[in-house]
Amino acid sequence: MAGRPREFDRDAALVIARDLFWERGYEGVSMSDLTEKLGLASARIYAAFGSKEDLFREAIKHYENGEGSFVDRAFADESTVTSAMERMFHDAIKLYTRRANPRGCMVVLSATNYAEENHPLSEWLAGHRRLRTAGIVKKIRQGIDTGELSTELDADLLGDLYATVLHGIAIQAKDGISGKRLLAFIPTLLSLLKPHRSVND
Repeated sequence: MAGRPREFDRDAALVIARDLFWERGYEGVSMSDLTEKLGLASARIYAAFGSKEDLFREAIKHYENGEGSFVDRAFADESTVTSAMERMFHDAIKLYTRRANPRGCMVVLSATNYAEENHPLSEWLAGHRRLRTAGIVKKIRQGIDTGELSTELDADLLGDLYATVLHGIAIQAKDGISGKRLLAFIPTLLSLLKPHRSVND
């Protein structure tokens, strides 16, 4: 009598796939890589998740709803825009350099270079990054509207800059730059939220 097939834990398999995509990027992961890491036949992976692209999209959503939700948590929990931005950068650096998971940001790094047939997937990720930038701009604008931040500040410019730094931190972390070095950026970044007086004032 044949033995019963090993029980399939879909959530656990999704986490394994997520970390594999996070570490190697979408095109750096083959179906043979997935079958090896998940310990499942390709037919079983297709049955559970659909295509490799479907699995990747679900893995991205898992990341954004879990580890990658640090920006949303910072914006929801902190009482001021300044403290929210400080926590955003701090938590990003903590996540991107944590030894327990691949370094860097999954959304930033997993499909920046792509084959032509994967352009829709890359554009989908770019849309996620644009939404993050828009969220940062909106948060800064709220601080200006409530009087916490000076009306001299340009919310669009500063939001774009913060998003660019956030994405750059992901690359620096991937390259092995220490969390200590990256954390040293934060005071300078936060100083940009304060109006700058000229020497003649």
